[in-house]
Amino acid sequence: MSNNTGNTLLALLTGAAIGAGIGILFAPDKGSKTRGKIKDGFDDAKCELKSKLDHASLELKDKFASAKYDLEGTYEELVSNMSHKTEDVISFLEEKLAELKRQNAKLQK
Repeated sequence: MSNNTGNTLLALLTGAAIGAGIGILFAPDKGSKTRGKIKDGFDDAKCELKSKLDHASLELKDKFASAKYDLEGTYEELVSNMSHKTEDVISFLEEKLAELKRQNAKLQK
C-alpha cells in the first residue's frame, strides 16, 4: 500500500474518532440515539475504509500485472537479441574456420 493511501486511512480513522468524541460531548439527544449515530458513523467509516482498501488492492493488482507484462516483454526481447548475437558469433567463427582452412591448405602445398 502506498504511503499516500496509508496517510489517507489514518486521517479517516482519526477524523472518525474525533467526530465521535465531539458528538458525545455536544449531543442534544438521548444516549441511545447518540450511540446509534456513533454506530452509524463507524459503519460509514468502515464502508469507506473497505472501499479504499478494495481500490488500493485493485491498483496493486494492476501494477503487478503491468510489471509482469513488462518483464515478459523484456525477457522475449532479451531472448531475441541473444538469438541474433548467437547467429553473429556462429557466422564469425565459421568465417575464421574457413580462413584457417585456406591458410592450412597453403601451408600443406
